[in-house]
Amino acid sequence: MARSNQKARLVLSAAVASLALASCTSSAPPAQVSFTKAQGALEKGKVDKAITYAEAAVLASPRDPEYRATLGTAYLEAGRFESAATAFGEAMELGDIRGRTALTFALTKVAIGDNRAAVQALQARQSSVSRADLGLALALAGEADRGVEILIDTIREGNASPKARQNLAYAYALAGNWRAARVMAAEDVPVDQLDARLSDWAASARPEDYMLRVSNLLGLKPVRDGGQPQHLALANFPTQPALAAEAAQLAELDVEKAPSASPAQPRESESMSFANSQPEDASVSAAPAVLARSTTLAQVVVPATTPSPVAAPAPAQPPAPRFVSNAVVQNVPVSVPAPSVAARPAPKRASAPTRNAGSAPSRAVADTHHVQLGAFNSRQVAEQKWGEFQRRYPSLKGHDVVITEAEVNGRTFFRVAAAGFGSRSARSLCGTVKASGGGCFAYAKSSPPAGAVKRDVRVAARTR
Repeated sequence: MARSNQKARLVLSAAVASLALASCTSSAPPAQVSFTKAQGALEKGKVDKAITYAEAAVLASPRDPEYRATLGTAYLEAGRFESAATAFGEAMELGDIRGRTALTFALTKVAIGDNRAAVQALQARQSSVSRADLGLALALAGEADRGVEILIDTIREGNASPKARQNLAYAYALAGNWRAARVMAAEDVPVDQLDARLSDWAASARPEDYMLRVSNLLGLKPVRDGGQPQHLALANFPTQPALAAEAAQLAELDVEKAPSASPAQPRESESMSFANSQPEDASVSAAPAVLARSTTLAQVVVPATTPSPVAAPAPAQPPAPRFVSNAVVQNVPVSVPAPSVAARPAPKRASAPTRNAGSAPSRAVADTHHVQLGAFNSRQVAEQKWGEFQRRYPSLKGHDVVITEAEVNGRTFFRVAAAGFGSRSARSLCGTVKASGGGCFAYAKSSPPAGAVKRDVRVAARTR
């Protein structure tokens, strides 16, 4: 009975896949036509039409990585981060190795809170992503210190463009080093605009504001997104070798299900039964399921005017949409001249506090960082929340609370932070808080977040 059910499931999956493939080739317009229309709609800013045409192109040629990447671009323009992440991920699975695809995939993953997938994608394609973009993307994905290091090295190597400097300034802000962020941002931002730039960064500095940070960076308005339509999922369109493997498995089930010969039968009958039980084509079961992964873009993208897909050259690379190739660039005034690298010393790399390997940070020496746990509308609520934080996170025992009044975009907040941490122990506590569903970020107490209007009020732990 179990084998019968398994066989039924295999038959059903093969039939559905075959039906999907047949329907997309018989009812959809030519893929190249829809793809060209999608590109034209994107260039004109007609996002809804671009999505419609790109989805039609994918339906007509579901295993083309370029079509799926264009669909991801259209989804991203519409503020549909979940759908864009799916489309870009499937394009990469089909063999898209372009750096801009990996970069936009990582940004969409950051926007939906999946930092781990973003970092993995950036690490796998770091050689194809510009280092100025790579550093800020890693900082947005929670690897702020590493992003700062990459950007500092990039500038020291000679890439001292306004883009690289402003990306470094924002990476400093994401790392909680607001003093360095101000110094670096002042390289290209006019003095009368500097406070506004830092205030914009501070307004989305909370850990839970990951979608807001990416949206502000790309100039997009996020919308409620139910995800890419299920009928376009790559899993619905298996390769021919995969279908052949299912057919071979069906044949094996038939062989196992066939009754064995009776002992009383003559040997000739046994031999005949064995011969008849073999699959008609033994090569089917040995067909590798990975052949389609070697398909290149030139083999699957064919201009509509070319009669023979074999002889057709690959189409020219379309111009990148406005936000893909320049995804993490900070807007800077073009009228401000870029200062020479030789005339300015390179930013100094922050030195990590010295500790014995494997030992816990000592309260006597590790008091360089604070961990902000939240911001609230009143001091009374802030004090109450500190008590809740202490009960929720036992590692806060013995640490002082720092309550800071701050003003951001005309609103007053009271920030709650725990004091008495080193750089490593602060990041460790933040990891614990985030793992339990909370939000936090660590910063050097010498470089507090912007917006403070009064001095910190520090309450010793023993008085609580």
